[in-house]
Amino acid sequence: MQLLNFTIIKLTICLIIGILLGYFFDINLLLIIGFYAFFLLLLTLELFLFKTSIKKQTWGTLLIYLTCLCCGSLTITSHNEFNFKNHYVKNQLVKKDTVLSITFRVREVLKPGNFYNKYVIDVLNLNSQNVIGKSLLNVAKDSTQKLLKVDDMVFAQTQFKELIPPLNPHQFDYKAYLKKQHIYHQLFATNKELLRLSNNKHTLFGYASLLRETINTKLEKHHFKNDELAIINALLLGQRQDISKDIYNSYTQAGAIHILAVSGLHVGIILMLLNFLFKPIEYVKHGLFLKTLLLIIVLWSFAIIAGLSASVVRAVSMFTVVAIALNLKRPTNVYNTLTISMFVLLLWKPTFLFDVGFQLSYLAVFAIVTVQPMLDKLWSPKPKVFKFFWNIFTVTLAAQFGIVPLSLYYFHQFPGLFFISNLAIIPFLGVILGFGIVVIGLSITNMLPGFVAKSFGVIISTMNNFVGWVANQEAFLFRNISFDLIHVFISYVLIALVIIVIKTKTYKSIVSLLLIIIISQCALLQDNNKTVENSFIVFHKSRHSIIGQKANKQLQLYTNTNDSIIRQDKMITNYTIGSHINTVTINSSKSIYTFNNKKLLVIDSLGVYKTRSFKPDIVLLQHSTKINLERLIKYLKPELIISDGSNYKSYQERWQATCNKYNIPFHQTSKRGAFIATY
Repeated sequence: MQLLNFTIIKLTICLIIGILLGYFFDINLLLIIGFYAFFLLLLTLELFLFKTSIKKQTWGTLLIYLTCLCCGSLTITSHNEFNFKNHYVKNQLVKKDTVLSITFRVREVLKPGNFYNKYVIDVLNLNSQNVIGKSLLNVAKDSTQKLLKVDDMVFAQTQFKELIPPLNPHQFDYKAYLKKQHIYHQLFATNKELLRLSNNKHTLFGYASLLRETINTKLEKHHFKNDELAIINALLLGQRQDISKDIYNSYTQAGAIHILAVSGLHVGIILMLLNFLFKPIEYVKHGLFLKTLLLIIVLWSFAIIAGLSASVVRAVSMFTVVAIALNLKRPTNVYNTLTISMFVLLLWKPTFLFDVGFQLSYLAVFAIVTVQPMLDKLWSPKPKVFKFFWNIFTVTLAAQFGIVPLSLYYFHQFPGLFFISNLAIIPFLGVILGFGIVVIGLSITNMLPGFVAKSFGVIISTMNNFVGWVANQEAFLFRNISFDLIHVFISYVLIALVIIVIKTKTYKSIVSLLLIIIISQCALLQDNNKTVENSFIVFHKSRHSIIGQKANKQLQLYTNTNDSIIRQDKMITNYTIGSHINTVTINSSKSIYTFNNKKLLVIDSLGVYKTRSFKPDIVLLQHSTKINLERLIKYLKPELIISDGSNYKSYQERWQATCNKYNIPFHQTSKRGAFIATY
């Protein structure tokens, strides 16, 4: 591929491979440093001692790639504080159910849950010992107490809790998600248990948070609606924590969620505005240099204010290169620009590689610069208005080629009317952003007229209402699409080969495409056969009992919970998508189930279990049944006892002790997850 002729792209691929190796394999930090130093030494000798032309020597090229690969592994390993001796996990005091005196600093404010306000914290001190490491903090909601802020120093006596793994098949793995951010535990506390400490030191994130808080305080005086203020925060300040679930879902279903994430689109528009405003600086001495420096400072200041999220940093780093090239009158290659920004970002924060927004944003931009010119040639309208909207449509469509496979894998839905929402909003996004910057600037100086604030609020509400209307066209929203990693890989290979065939039209490329199509079909058939296996599942759901029997691509659910609630339950939706289920049937609960020559007896609140007709292999306890478990074990002699989420915790602890006494396996779904038997 011609794209791989760019050296920076090859180096970035090596860096990514190194990051993946360092993340998935537990490689000793000193060993990685040793390899990196060794290859770097050889490379230095090759360049300066022997004065060999690296480009002409395979040996030299290989050294560069190996050095870059080691650099990737070293970067991800050194960024993980867990690998250092003073990480709080290495402290022998960190044990299960041990209350510790912990001093920490708030690092980031997260979107609150139903019962807790959530924060990412830096652990600083543990029982008077200085430590490092990040943790998740859950503070019980209390409307009478002030929320914690970034850089707040807090003391608490509490205990580290293990992060909860997914308890049902195909459920989102929040534990794995936090691990990629080097977070391994969580703390629970009430506001009364937190002692705020005086702190005169502030980080860059703290100052940015303080500025955002000041802006919001000023804007609140102008009586913006909650949804309007939340969208202003998302569009201009990069903060989406306050967006309501309904508004967020509307933008997602309308295919316009990228508008709420400050990204290349927003930063590009801001750069154009700044480039125009700073134009007069060019006429002073060293004006071009000063203008470029000022542009970079303003762009990165905006990135800091927006919280340095993956999408913001990616966009700002890319447009920093563009700003330098534009003002120094140097031609740039867009692929090089994109890859340089990616390379620098991954060196600075390698965990960006696992960020969904980071992945989607780069794929979208790569697709736009590759596919959009091909689509643009299909029609060349003469009227400027038509040309303008045709360009927006082709850019939006091209971006979909880059993000649809990965979007289907992560979100399992496709908004069929994405082009309508984008055609309606993107042409005016520059005006909205410019208007918003003016509104924020005037509000900070207390000079914002009421009619200006009201006008901006009306614009935001109109945009929200339009997006909501598009999202309500249910017939064009395709939900619950099963899409695995193998589908993602095949999709991108096919898209790449189709592009190559269109551009080159060579016999070799056509044969490669046909060959990949055949291989893809075989791989998909093999993947499809995996879903044919049958399963018996006791799901975990708090205060409910749900049993499933999967036969091929059909799922029979047994529960006494309302049908409509079950069908909308995310746990069941995730399972049906992940297991490629076509049909779901809901039935009333039974007392006896059979699967794979095993008999399972359900014992519910009635506590009836004495049967003469058969002896069950497995017993399922439900709804905190009041039975004498010792007597049951002696009478039925089961191979296994299961307790689902409908039972009280105290009952389950007592049952666990009894099973341990008689050496009977006890499967508690709240701890071990759903019981799954495959046959």
